Amino acid sequence: MSTHARPLADWLAEANDDDLRRLLAARGVRPDVPWQDFFDAAEALLDPVSLGRVLPTLTLAEARALLAAATGGTADDERAALTALALLRPDGTVYPPVAAAVAGREVPEPGAVAPQPTSGETAAAHAAERAFTTVAILADLLLIARESPFALLTGGGVSAGEKRQLAEAGIPAEVVDPLAAIALQAGLAAATDRRLRTTQVAEEWLRTSAIERWTVLVTAFRDGLPRGVRSDDGGWIPPRSWACAHPWDPSWASRAVALEESARLLGLMAEDGSEPAWAVGLRRGGAADAAALAELLPAEVDRIFLQNDLTAIAPGPLAPALDVRLRTIAARESAAQASSYRFTTESVARAFGSGETEQSILEFLGGISLTGIPQPLSYLIGQTGQRHGLVRVSTDDETGRTRIESADPHLIEAMAVDQSLRPLALTAHVGSLTTRVGRDTVYWALTDARYPATLVGPDGELLVRERHAAPTTAPDAHADDLAPLIARLRSHQGPDADAAWLDRELEAAVRAKSVLRVTVGMPDGSTRELLLEATGMGGGRLRGRDRAADVERTLPVSSILTATIVAP
Repeated sequence: MSTHARPLADWLAEANDDDLRRLLAARGVRPDVPWQDFFDAAEALLDPVSLGRVLPTLTLAEARALLAAATGGTADDERAALTALALLRPDGTVYPPVAAAVAGREVPEPGAVAPQPTSGETAAAHAAERAFTTVAILADLLLIARESPFALLTGGGVSAGEKRQLAEAGIPAEVVDPLAAIALQAGLAAATDRRLRTTQVAEEWLRTSAIERWTVLVTAFRDGLPRGVRSDDGGWIPPRSWACAHPWDPSWASRAVALEESARLLGLMAEDGSEPAWAVGLRRGGAADAAALAELLPAEVDRIFLQNDLTAIAPGPLAPALDVRLRTIAARESAAQASSYRFTTESVARAFGSGETEQSILEFLGGISLTGIPQPLSYLIGQTGQRHGLVRVSTDDETGRTRIESADPHLIEAMAVDQSLRPLALTAHVGSLTTRVGRDTVYWALTDARYPATLVGPDGELLVRERHAAPTTAPDAHADDLAPLIARLRSHQGPDADAAWLDRELEAAVRAKSVLRVTVGMPDGSTRELLLEATGMGGGRLRGRDRAADVERTLPVSSILTATIVAP
């Protein structure tokens, strides 16, 4: 391996930092790898395990070119790309470990693919309806995840238990994983601590129109497509070619199916495989034609009917910003082009806990209602507002313990004997309750037990807390800074690099008991070539049996000019 890696080490040392950064990122190298020099890097990049990770990422054209080069042909148009991945030498020949890794592999013959047909009127209408439904369901999914992040399986999918609960909320289990993947790709969700959480980007996205939501999703989908299905102009190749886009990836068949399903969910592909008009721009690497889609979507409304039975009816798709805020005050009962919402004590209390006040709720509802505010709803809001804050949760400055106080002694007595609060180990203290459990944990425990709890800061002000605060941005899989690694590799370049490499090659030959063709510099300035079977190395000297003279020789490493492994 050491001998094979030498040309790659030399190429890495001569490459600029940008090329190195792209190579290391493409090969999935972590910034904390223990490489010390370019010799380490070359050996690691040509290791069978590392090659086993990069070969599945090759596109069909790259795989065909690499296989051709490995069998004595040329890589043609893909030569530069394969060289940049450290799979080809600059002269277009294959590194021996790479040739060994691709031996026996096959690639399908490229066939002619007919252009994707244009969708007819009916197919386009169905695709538009699918896109509208997908955007709406994804918004529901994110709103649920905002309140209670989803548990993820090891493979990244949402757990079966979560899917059952989502199905009860009207979200079909079969679309949960595809929608989660779309949300992750668009940065609307992040997978942290084996949980799917919404991001701050999602908070903004939820308040935009359906067309703006869709545009964000399809643009992120296009930009996140694997290299094999991307076209030269930044769009994508015909979907009928996706199945063989990455021929050496054993998981690609299922990934290709998932990508096509995502394209259908987003309305970029009709059920019959045809292409709607609004997908053409994206497929060519440009912007989506949202206007063509908007013509087929129902118009959004900004008014609702408030009824005496504590329900609200939207006579059409409610504008997203209004829908999101209304759902902090009321629970949505049905989702369709005409949605219904129900106000309850719990839903209104949740609104107060999120920072709403009686006045702000009444002003909001009064501004969007076509029927005014019915008396029963006004009474419910007023009564809930009076109860809000009856239980105050704060931190005692002297003891550091969490204190629970209330102007209603009956509430204190009820909490003291409430079995659901037993894990808090509440202790009575001068008309209040105290515990060693943290303030936020106590607050959410009381809220779950339906007590009108409020967080109070050191100066007595009311605090608003989000149970699962959204990350500012989604984690970036490519955010690792490779600069320190590159700097470390550069720091070991210098006049001693050749000597260090020679030592490495000789040590590898000794371990493998290889036969070396050694060129030795003599004291008179001449050179002598020996054929040695390497047997040991130490103290700056190489020991080996001279095959020609059949004697044991010991050579100073400093006198060895070159050493090449002789094939058996």
